[in-house]
Amino acid sequence: MTEDRRGTPCSPPAGNQLTVDGYAPYGVTADLVILTIRADQLCVLLVRRALEPFAGALALPGGFVRPDETLGAAARRELAEETGLRLDEPAPAERGFAQAERGAGTARATSAPAVVGVGSAGWPGAHLEQLAAYGAVDRDPRARVVTIAFLALAPDLPEPRSGTDAAAAEFVPVAAVAGAERVTRGGVGEGGVGEGEVDGAGLAFDHGAILADGLERARSKLEYTTLATAFCPVEFTVAELRRVYEIVWGAPLDPRNFHRKVTGTRGFLEPVGRSTTRDGGRPAALYRRGPAEVLYPAIRRPPAGD
Repeated sequence: MTEDRRGTPCSPPAGNQLTVDGYAPYGVTADLVILTIRADQLCVLLVRRALEPFAGALALPGGFVRPDETLGAAARRELAEETGLRLDEPAPAERGFAQAERGAGTARATSAPAVVGVGSAGWPGAHLEQLAAYGAVDRDPRARVVTIAFLALAPDLPEPRSGTDAAAAEFVPVAAVAGAERVTRGGVGEGGVGEGEVDGAGLAFDHGAILADGLERARSKLEYTTLATAFCPVEFTVAELRRVYEIVWGAPLDPRNFHRKVTGTRGFLEPVGRSTTRDGGRPAALYRRGPAEVLYPAIRRPPAGD
């Protein structure tokens, strides 16, 4: 399927209504769940749509994949066009957490995670991976559209600016996105939404379900990978790292037990050899991310309600 200048899918020309083996054409989009921590809150990057469908509604940044680009390239292009933020093309050697996914045996039936890259010139330490595919027949009122969602985690990012078909772009606290915690792929994510309706999280299309999946992926991976460091600056304290876990998980952690676990896990953290007082109080040692990708033993998430 082709697209017009606004990213709206266009009908194929007459006489070309069917593709190979008689299958009808359909659109493919790339959408991004971009999570960061701002003012001690977990935030997601959202845009306000300027065009129909869902004009005026909040949505994840993203858009249609062009015939001559990869899924990852489409995700990076749409991010830059709609928000002004850029995630550079990763180097081939940047394998990120692919081994961690395979080693932990957590591949989902909906989509085997495919890591696009970790780190960029624009976002030091940023993490980008493929999240899942969403293909409910009625998820887009314009036409049959399948979207490939990506999950990005990064330290505090610069202010986004709107562009192309986005009227505005902003970081919104996850807690402020109504219903984001309650929407699941078994609901809106699989069943789609009706024409002109937003989903259970108040977002366009099925983006609430995609956001919920991205949140759960991030929370789960904090247990068995070193992914929490993607929310930290290059050099950080154990207290700052603990705060990342507490914010993403939404639960307090015992400072002494956490310090013992993260400093005692081989390859998780590397001491920098300097200290800082930015946490307040006595000087605290600075660390950087170590070479490990998988945490053993894992850092277990507190049960809900604790």
